[in-house]
Parts: sequence; C-alpha cells; structure tokens
Amino acid sequence: MSRLLTLAAALGGFALATHQAARNAERARAAPGRFIAVDGVRLHILDRGPPAPDGPPVVLLHGNGSMVEDFDSSGLIDLLARHRRVVAIDRPGFGRSDRPRDRDWTPEAQAALIAAALERLGLVRPIVLGHSFGAVVALALALDHASRIGGLVLESGYFFPTLRADAVLFSPPAIPGIGDVIRYTYGPPLGRAVAKPMIRRMFAPLPVPRRFKREFPLPLTVRPWQIRAVAEDSAAMVPAARRLSQRLGQLHLPVTILAGEEDRIVSPKRQAQRLHAMLPDSRLVLLPGAGHMLHHASPAVVEEAILSLA
Repeated sequence: MSRLLTLAAALGGFALATHQAARNAERARAAPGRFIAVDGVRLHILDRGPPAPDGPPVVLLHGNGSMVEDFDSSGLIDLLARHRRVVAIDRPGFGRSDRPRDRDWTPEAQAALIAAALERLGLVRPIVLGHSFGAVVALALALDHASRIGGLVLESGYFFPTLRADAVLFSPPAIPGIGDVIRYTYGPPLGRAVAKPMIRRMFAPLPVPRRFKREFPLPLTVRPWQIRAVAEDSAAMVPAARRLSQRLGQLHLPVTILAGEEDRIVSPKRQAQRLHAMLPDSRLVLLPGAGHMLHHASPAVVEEAILSLA
C-alpha cells in the first residue's frame, strides 16, 4: 500500500509539474490573434486583410498537431492578405482554442463549429483551404454546410481509408483514464523527443524553413491538452475518411486539390489523384519536388489555387 501511495504521489507531482510547464509555455508567447466565442467554445483566430477586399474571404484550416502559426510562418497569409480578408482558425484543442469534453470532436463536429464561426465573423461564402487533417474538416464542411462556402482547396489531404501506423501509435492518449496518465507524465517528453524528426519528415525532401523554426511555437505542441487533440484526431482519421469518401457524390462546389509529388506523410497517388478521378470537375495540382508542406514549399502556388477559385 505504501508503494502505491508513493507512486500516486509521484505521478501527481509529475502531473502538476507538466501542467505548470505547459502554462509557462503559453505565457512565454503571446497569442498572435484574437478570440471569439462560438457555440460555447473559445476559438483563437488570425484575421487579416485590406479595408476593402477585392474578392471573397479566405479561411485556412491547419493539420493535426499544428496551429495558425504554421500558415503565418509560411508567408501564405501575407500574400493573401494583400487583396483578401484571411481568417486562419486554430481548430478545437490546437494552438489557443479550447476543446471541451462535451462532444465527440469528429471532423463533422469540427465542421459544424467552423460553420458557426463563419457566420459569427460575417464571412460570406469564403474559399476554404484545409491542409492535411484540416482538409478532412474542410471536406466535411463542404458536405454538411455547402451553402456557407464558395469553394474548396484541399492540400495534402487524407480522403480514403488505408492502413495507418501513425493513427494507431498516436491514439492512446485519447483513451479515457489511461490517456490522461500518458498526457501528464511521459507524453510531453516523448513528444519533444520525436517532434523534430517528425517535422523534418513532413517537410522532406525539402529542408525545414528557417522562418518556421523561428516562428512556430513548438513547445505549445506538447501541452497535455494539445496531445489529447492530436490523439483524438488520429483515432478519427481512418473512420472519417471511410464515412466522407462514401459521400463524395454529394459534393457540388468548385474544388482544387493540391499535393506534393514527394509527400512522405500522405500518398498523392492513393489520396489526391484518386480524389481527382472521383471528382471530374476538380482541378489537380501536383508540385514536383515538394512534400507534405506545400504552403511552405511554394506559397505562391497555393495562393494562385485559392484565388483562381474566386
């Protein structure tokens, strides 16, 4: 019994230290945008653009484990904001946005929240770009709330179910009970150990850009609450692809599909090219020499894809 009490006390102390370290990381870096309340959820957004935009607004949805600073550090927001209102949203649980436990945060649930946020912000039929898992959320948004958006740009997305080792490896912190223990004990140090190799793989075959290294707040990615969001999105990825791929016939919006030919995270052939074949009116752009992070590899190509849909 004394050993169990000692272990419990040690775990409790470790959890408190982990929580404090996460809050310190947040205080060390001011939120770059502002907050809005939508359906009981506090969302963090970057909202930029000229006083008189010359076209429809643009909404950016980041991938799993990321946040709005990813788009900001790529220069894509700077390019788009010269002419358009641009809103980049921290999806629930990522960056500075909350992820309440009162619902199952499937891509469809996240899309419903994003749709409400568009209305709250007065964004009329924006062009929505989703990157990686954000593309899955964007697809759900187009299927469930088509009247709210004007077009889709799907970058490096995962749309059809396949065997995914990462979905299995990253999911345990989402398990009730044991997941909390993981997230507040060895989860953050393990996350710090694997973060840089994972980032290199996402950018490969290109190097990680200096601006990304300088501006992306890596310590925020290993906070226990963001680890939970990563785990839940990882667990949802394959089932969501199975559900949404069966509804592609319902998609009647303009769609541009972007992929890097050297993507080592998501197969362009199995995902982007297959999606293009199923959406005959879509446009497919394959970028030679680029990997998963197209908006860093060539922000101008991504900008052109967005503006051409308008």
